[in-house]
Amino acid sequence: MNDRQDNPDIDLMTEIATLYYVEGETQEVIAKRLGISRVRVGRLLKRAQAEGIVDVRVRQHPAVSAEIELELKRRFGLKRALIALDNGDVDAQRASVASLVADHLSRRLEDGSIVAVGMGRNVGAVADNAFDHGERHCSFVCAIGGSLRAGEYMNPDHICRRLALKYGGDSETLYAPALVQNAELRDALYDNPTVRQTLDRARRADVALIGVGDVSEDSNMVRMGWFSPQEIAEARLSGTVGDMMGYDFIDIHGQPSTTPMQGRVVGLTIADLARIPDVIAIASENTKAVGILGALRTGVIDTLATSATNAHTIIRLDEATAAEG
Repeated sequence: MNDRQDNPDIDLMTEIATLYYVEGETQEVIAKRLGISRVRVGRLLKRAQAEGIVDVRVRQHPAVSAEIELELKRRFGLKRALIALDNGDVDAQRASVASLVADHLSRRLEDGSIVAVGMGRNVGAVADNAFDHGERHCSFVCAIGGSLRAGEYMNPDHICRRLALKYGGDSETLYAPALVQNAELRDALYDNPTVRQTLDRARRADVALIGVGDVSEDSNMVRMGWFSPQEIAEARLSGTVGDMMGYDFIDIHGQPSTTPMQGRVVGLTIADLARIPDVIAIASENTKAVGILGALRTGVIDTLATSATNAHTIIRLDEATAAEG
């Protein structure tokens, strides 16, 4: 059976949603027009949201975010800051930030654009919150290897495929593990022709989508088994505040941190990212302000996407720590 046979209210929900959200009719007017009760109109509008017929997004008014965006651009040399309204629900917060990035991509991408794609929940959420944009003939290329423990949602190859479906184009997998035992093995993989070809294409990207990680025992890297809680604790004691795309561990001043975790991930480096015209760093969690500050101070980020709370915290932290650098 098709969807309409399974759910005979689909057409009615679509009509009601169009009248209410697009044409601006009241529920009372819709009820009279369609010959149904106002209560049923309200229920069908709620169902339309629950079943994905309606996608309601709340945007922060430009006047609210303009001042803090200008301040972030002034302090860190950003081209753009995408600031989402705060939300107490972590999943809703991630979706809110990701939808801003998805909209930015829809304006930024052109036929032939190459997008280097990182790993993680925030990067994955961009694909989930993008609308279908038709054929753009873009290429979405993995900028980091894969991990079995990351699962489909967070792995870059799956994210690339989902982005290609939404924006049009193709995806390219980096056939290498994200994490290896040591820097020597990583360097040997870099010499592999298949790995080198994909990374070289990612280095030529017009846009990079990367996550910013925090250094905590609850981080993705611990949950995936990359590093132990003890290794994370030792890294934090040595001054590590975060990572960029899981590759480069940094201190609060944006400098490479001294930790044995460094140099074991197969992917683009900070030096590679510096050559990409629009590096978009995405971090929705309010635990990541310090890591974001360190990432901003590397100077390679062009567009920051985060929450309003993070934006304010980053500015205060920058003022408090600027003299320490």
